[in-house]
Amino acid sequence: MDIKNFPFPVKRALKKFGYDLRDARKRRRITMQLVAERASISRTTLSKIENGDDGVSLGAYAKVLFALGMIERLVELADPKFDSLGLGLEADNLPKRIHISKKEKGK
Repeated sequence: MDIKNFPFPVKRALKKFGYDLRDARKRRRITMQLVAERASISRTTLSKIENGDDGVSLGAYAKVLFALGMIERLVELADPKFDSLGLGLEADNLPKRIHISKKEKGK
């Protein structure tokens, strides 16, 4: 897949993410310049992030989360405890019965 041909749901998610980061910055009453400085990125890159630009690196998005005091959300992003599909598939693969060998019974 060509890197510029992102699926529509990915583009939509990045747009929402960017808008949410903008809202978080505004709720904190922090200027774009200050967030950009704290994140060690340019104001132009921050503007791209807040617009959900799919060409900006995940690292830059992470720096903005850190600058806003929200980095713990990134840590939880793919945490297995929030992966209901994966947990369900894992549960389907559990053995139906547990057999204890005669050796283990004697212990």
